[in-house]
Amino acid sequence: MPRLHPVEFFKQSLKSQSYYADELINIYLLRPLAAVIVWILYPMSITPNHVTIVAVVVGLIAAFAYMQNTPTAIAIAGLLIVAKDILDDADGQLARAKELYSRRGRFLDSIGDVVVNAALFGAITSVVYQTHPSSMTILLGVLSLLGITLRVSYHVYYQVSFFHLEDQYKLNRIIEEITEEDRKGDPVALRLQQIFLIIYGWQDRLMYRIDQWCMGNKFFLKSPIPNLQSSISGEWYSDRFGLRLSGLLGFGTEFMLLAVCSWLNELYAYLFLNVFLMNGIWMVSVLFRKLVLRKNLECGGAR
Repeated sequence: MPRLHPVEFFKQSLKSQSYYADELINIYLLRPLAAVIVWILYPMSITPNHVTIVAVVVGLIAAFAYMQNTPTAIAIAGLLIVAKDILDDADGQLARAKELYSRRGRFLDSIGDVVVNAALFGAITSVVYQTHPSSMTILLGVLSLLGITLRVSYHVYYQVSFFHLEDQYKLNRIIEEITEEDRKGDPVALRLQQIFLIIYGWQDRLMYRIDQWCMGNKFFLKSPIPNLQSSISGEWYSDRFGLRLSGLLGFGTEFMLLAVCSWLNELYAYLFLNVFLMNGIWMVSVLFRKLVLRKNLECGGAR
């Protein structure tokens, strides 16, 4: 299949043409850069899973760079974090461009993120502890890892819910569960799915409960997943401002904050920003849905 013009190629490789459903930094910086990589790789035999593995390796190299604990190495680690994030975008964009969607790739990508995050925050906490040796540093490191994990899960929950409203991106289920079809399918994908559920299953259920609390039992339909076909769900999961808020909690924004702090050699400050600033944005997003968007539902009007 011949390649399209780069601009058209970029648009075609996006998850959705509704840009407000994605992070601003993704749409205007990271995904265009990823599209260049995808445009180059498109004629080759390289698969999205190959790109995912390279992204994980780059992330682990970034963790190693942090451990060197020199201003130059930390700055390089920041660049590698951005490169890892661009490759993270590129694997999905390549999958959409080549129509090589797979459950293996879906789980491999998410499991790789956990491995990289654990290595990164272990390295960052270790480095910061050398200059700030206290239990506070360890606590900040643990809370930073937990925080970025949960915030990204929150972002993905609403993004995937919106994509399901648009009747696309169905490979990602809102709440992942093993079905009979999964058991009879690809055994490697099933094993990866089992690992995925150990890591993310409880997070999916937590985001579901937070969503239920925000919407209220009057509107939230008690089912394994929200009823995305109702008009109420349409208003709730497609609200532009709500998606913009939760979009500030995706990996693109999160890792860019880490990269900037790395270039400034302010990793201790980053841990505070991670715990207080980013969790503050998360709280604002939750309260917006609870206090503003829910009120709109109660009044029977859309934003």
